[in-house]
Amino acid sequence: MRVMVVDMRKEPIPGPYLVRMGGWTLERYLAEAPESARWEYVRGEVVMHSHATAEHQDLVRFLLRLLDGCCEAQGWGKVRMGPAAVQVLPEVVWEPDLFVLPPEAAEQAQGVPTRARPALIVEVVSPAARSMDLGEKAQEYEQGGAGEYWVVDAERREVTVHRRGGSGWEVERVSRGRLVSAAVPGFWLEVEWLWALPLPPAEACLRRIRGEEGP
Repeated sequence: MRVMVVDMRKEPIPGPYLVRMGGWTLERYLAEAPESARWEYVRGEVVMHSHATAEHQDLVRFLLRLLDGCCEAQGWGKVRMGPAAVQVLPEVVWEPDLFVLPPEAAEQAQGVPTRARPALIVEVVSPAARSMDLGEKAQEYEQGGAGEYWVVDAERREVTVHRRGGSGWEVERVSRGRLVSAAVPGFWLEVEWLWALPLPPAEACLRRIRGEEGP
């Protein structure tokens, strides 16, 4: 299906935008959602995103290299990136920027959408989706049993970290220093890496994560 988002003059809107369109079923979403665009499904609505910026893609790619390299070195889990879809709840399918499946889930995660519970989910904020990433998605990921959820906001230079606590998410906002994952063994990063322009070489950061260089 091809959809074009236009303004009142019927001129294409370049973005950023977030469009929600009702009247869909999960079956229709799975059959018709395009693989070339980011579409998500929430209780009868499809959620359509504008195209990601180059800066957004660079940051997602950087985080993917760190997570993938760490998991490979540890021999633990599997990293996937959008538009891979995760069925968080029976009527909710999100397409996170990145997510890590634990070993027991990675072996069972077949087909579309993934129904396994991720150990870690990472969303890199775009301006149009900030409130959804911090609000609606945080609630859905908590209800769906995700182990940990990071919202990386480069504009505000802040990572909002959601971790499992006694009665739900415990939320911490981190803008500097070392951020250690509670869900992915051995994974950490220096938050300042995320705000650097240009981003630091991923391989050098990985060597530090793996303990091959000094602190």
